Amino acid sequence: MLKTFQYMAAAAFALVAISSCKEDELNIGQSLTNESDKLAVTTEIFNVTTRTIMADSVLSLSADCYLGSVRDPQTGADVISEFTTQFHLLEKTSIAEESEVTSRYNGRAAADSCDLILYISSPFRDADSLTAMKMRVSEMAVPLEEGIRYYSNFNPMRAGMVREGGISKSHVFTFANLGELDGVRTASSYQDCIRIPLNEPYTATDGTVYNNYGTYLMQQYYDHPEYFRNSFTFTHRLCPGFFFQITDGMGFHAKVKDIGLRTYYTAKSDNKEVTGLLLLAGTREVLQTTCVTNDSETLKVMAEETQHTYLKTPAGLYTEVTLPVTQMKQDHEGDSLLAAKLTLQRLNNLSSDDRLLPVPQTLLLVQKDSLHRFFENNGVPDNIMSYITGFNNYDPVLKSGYSNTNTYTFSNLSALITSLWNIRKEGLSSDAMWEQHHPDWNKMVLVPITFSTNSAQTEVTSVHHDMSLTSVRLVGGPDNANDPIRIDAVYAKFK
Repeated sequence: MLKTFQYMAAAAFALVAISSCKEDELNIGQSLTNESDKLAVTTEIFNVTTRTIMADSVLSLSADCYLGSVRDPQTGADVISEFTTQFHLLEKTSIAEESEVTSRYNGRAAADSCDLILYISSPFRDADSLTAMKMRVSEMAVPLEEGIRYYSNFNPMRAGMVREGGISKSHVFTFANLGELDGVRTASSYQDCIRIPLNEPYTATDGTVYNNYGTYLMQQYYDHPEYFRNSFTFTHRLCPGFFFQITDGMGFHAKVKDIGLRTYYTAKSDNKEVTGLLLLAGTREVLQTTCVTNDSETLKVMAEETQHTYLKTPAGLYTEVTLPVTQMKQDHEGDSLLAAKLTLQRLNNLSSDDRLLPVPQTLLLVQKDSLHRFFENNGVPDNIMSYITGFNNYDPVLKSGYSNTNTYTFSNLSALITSLWNIRKEGLSSDAMWEQHHPDWNKMVLVPITFSTNSAQTEVTSVHHDMSLTSVRLVGGPDNANDPIRIDAVYAKFK
């Protein structure tokens, strides 16, 4: 019997692919099973309704940070991305013996220079690489803490977590770092970056003045080596991190893929002077959070449009999908739902402006009631209550398959439909008003995401909100002006 249903499941996928007509009874069972095991297979089509909802804010502890301020040329909505980071102690972090350091300040070892370096990628627009921007780098007074859920509307400045009297460095920059020599920037090994010097005098919390921030780190290393035992003690006893805030400019937005806090010093080794480096990294091993400021009024107007729906990141707009679970199951109680295929069509942009935001590449479909819980509990798609898909039917995990159909397709939601139906039945068994008390029971949400996989790249291990700039319009909405969104279902039952 199990083998029969396995055959039927394979056949169901073929049926979904070729069948887009009204209900039709098929005698496939006769060719696959013996006389006592014949199956009747039917297909049906059901309409799906959608609408746009506002994301408000999203869990922002993610693998990538973003920095910039742009205006979406299609909608006129402004987006500002800023971020906070801590620093990770790399394996075998060490500095030369203090007696070997030749640079001195107040008779003690000192740094020659210190800087923050942000390695950036994915610019908003290559043609805007010379757009002048201004940021402020502020020293944190207290660190972000493990176990606290920081959302994209969290701003450490407003939260009072930035240190008064600490580092507050204003810095003007462009994506094309003209501070570097042409020969450096054109080298094949060059990585686009923003370098922020921290060479001004620095006053520690105890009032001690150092000639720069690097000297402070070095002397703390000699006086308190226990602070450098691990990233937790380093963060809580010495360097809580920094907040990077956009203060002026429009037209730059980039992913900050790596962050370094670098201290350079000179030391003697075998009677030769050498340059030493203390390198600390802002990585996913420590806490990072992106703060997003959206044009909420513009997003609200977009969410109220009824002839299509939107997906927009970061922390912008989602599409809510109402699945016709009752219609799909109530007349098929004795049938097995083998397949349920949902396709969402993208609407092409009406403008050819080369500054238009790209289309989200990977979507998560998750139950609306479980949306926040999914991310807060580090959920991964289980293909029962949550699914992912790629644009143009691309499998984002296996990195295979592509069809230039301008769509997002969930090839089989049968487990989801059945699970939602069972949840409804169980709820109604104890509460006749259960549906009224749980109005979102059959509602799902489409969320643009990024994700990580295991070493074999075959299994999703973590899912994060997409914090890059993306935007897409989809067929749908309460007053859908195009063909209806449909879900194609395939059922089987024994004759």
